[in-house]
Amino acid sequence: MANAPTAAERARTLAFGVAGASLATLASDTEELIPAHVCDDAGRPLLLVPTHSPAVRALQDEADVPGTLRITDLTVVPLPDRVRGRAWLHGWLTEVPASERREAAVRISRLHPRPDLLDIGARIPVAREDWTVLVMEIGEIEIEDAWGTAIVEPEEYTDARPDPFVAVEPGMIGHLDESHRAELAALYHDRFGGEGVVRAVGLDRFGLALRCEAGDLRLSFPEPVRDLNGLRCAYRKVFGVTAKNP
Repeated sequence: MANAPTAAERARTLAFGVAGASLATLASDTEELIPAHVCDDAGRPLLLVPTHSPAVRALQDEADVPGTLRITDLTVVPLPDRVRGRAWLHGWLTEVPASERREAAVRISRLHPRPDLLDIGARIPVAREDWTVLVMEIGEIEIEDAWGTAIVEPEEYTDARPDPFVAVEPGMIGHLDESHRAELAALYHDRFGGEGVVRAVGLDRFGLALRCEAGDLRLSFPEPVRDLNGLRCAYRKVFGVTAKNP
């Protein structure tokens, strides 16, 4: 039984849309911060960008624009080094067709609610749309994180699925760090014989990522979990009677 996510799964998790991203293209000398992004069902990034974006201007003269989406995954816990991983998605950008733009905006709004998304692709055209949506066809993926570095082929990436807790993981980690540091310290002492402050910095279906004075540690669940009920059961086994409400 696997006890860690594959590189393709990790890449899909980073690209899900929770982590911050920036876009590099030949249309600009600097990377452009992406206000919001998500993936479609096949894992293609949908990028919310200003209509005056260099990439959008370049697409007025080109059928597609090569680019790199750089994703940086940060823990929500306030620490000097918050970076948990990075991914680079290389591919070709096009603007989402007008007929599909409303659907793309709704998909983005589910993860990143913002009133101005309502104007994108509206049936009754607004006087001026400040935003548009780009889609990336992926040619290659690189990932660098606690498990190491890897190159992921597009077919592997498409077939993989993001971690089931990616959307709720920041809140869960924030809760553990705020309310259960004593339990984490006791667990660290019991499992590893260490002392001192322990911070929860990550969570996935395979276990918890912890940070302490000795460095970063992985605390694996007895078996991979698939849903919140399974996660609660795993918590009870790991912590005993503590942290019953992640």
